Amino acid sequence: MSQTLLAVQNLKTYFFTYGGVVKALDGIDFEVKKGETIGLVGETGCGKSVTSLAIMRLVPDPPGRIVDGTISFKGEDLLKKSEVEMRKIRGSRIAMVFQDPMTFINPVLTIGDQIAEVIELHQDLALESIRLQIEDLESRLASTNKDSTEANGIRSEIEKLNRMMQSPPTISRLQKKDVARKRTIDVLKLVRMPYPEKVLKQYPHELSGGMRQRAIIAMALSCNPDLLIADEATTSLDVTIQAQILFLLNDLKKRIGSSIMIITHDLGIVAEMCDRVIVMYAGVIVEESNTKELFKNPLHPYTVGLLSSIPRLDQDVNRLEIIPGSVPNLIFPPAGCRFHPRCKFGMIMCKDARPPMIEVAPGHKVACYLYGVK
Repeated sequence: MSQTLLAVQNLKTYFFTYGGVVKALDGIDFEVKKGETIGLVGETGCGKSVTSLAIMRLVPDPPGRIVDGTISFKGEDLLKKSEVEMRKIRGSRIAMVFQDPMTFINPVLTIGDQIAEVIELHQDLALESIRLQIEDLESRLASTNKDSTEANGIRSEIEKLNRMMQSPPTISRLQKKDVARKRTIDVLKLVRMPYPEKVLKQYPHELSGGMRQRAIIAMALSCNPDLLIADEATTSLDVTIQAQILFLLNDLKKRIGSSIMIITHDLGIVAEMCDRVIVMYAGVIVEESNTKELFKNPLHPYTVGLLSSIPRLDQDVNRLEIIPGSVPNLIFPPAGCRFHPRCKFGMIMCKDARPPMIEVAPGHKVACYLYGVK
């Protein structure tokens, strides 16, 4: 988990509106390590979803624009890629699961056609065809007497196919369709979709909310992405289905080795799923830590306020704490620390300059003048 997969530095994303310039992201820095799950948390409007759209290069222009910073993915700056190059990355190397599946699934195409389209666009189906043949032969070999003539023949075929992997032959359009269909069924089974062969032929309106979300996840995972971004992926689901989806994401992370970025306002999901947490407020990052440390020892007053507003089973309280005030207008954000108008520990220096992010303990960073910043 020490290898950096994604590095975001000084990312600024503004929206140029008639009312003024909305500074949705105003200089954020973070990393995602290979194989880890990170949580991006904060109130509605803090910039979580804009961060994911910026990484995918999907910020609507106009009115939005990435005005500064770098987004380095496996050592390559995504902001320097052409749109054609980004289309090859989206869906194959970086995939995204959106909040409302009905908004992002085409209602007039079957689930199978939509997943197969992603596979055909991003995968070498000639290689996939050979891989499927090898899997079938290996399955036959496992049920055959290992010393028999048939077993030797199967091994010979497998060796031949492995050599073909170096220079796969051209396959017909019909063969590509067949391979994409088989791969679609496999990926639907991977996300534990009930009756995948039946779902393949169904339209989005014929599925339940949980099944549609599984279909979206299947689509995202169909090309084994290095990074999966889940933007409020369970918000519209009931708690039972939500638990199933979270279990599924955890299981898939172990099986295919992807890194996951979970964008949510639900700290329960963060505690259950994430290795590390990034807390955002009004377009900036205010705290970053591993999950256990953040819940045990939150430092920034905003993080403390978020955790204090959650009901606890081990405490009997008549009234939950609240964070006074509201999220600031990002056209005219507060000078200095953006949280200072709502902070009960606010000092004069908080109004003058934004506090830098400092490392208070190994892996635990905070941007607050309460922690020795002069």
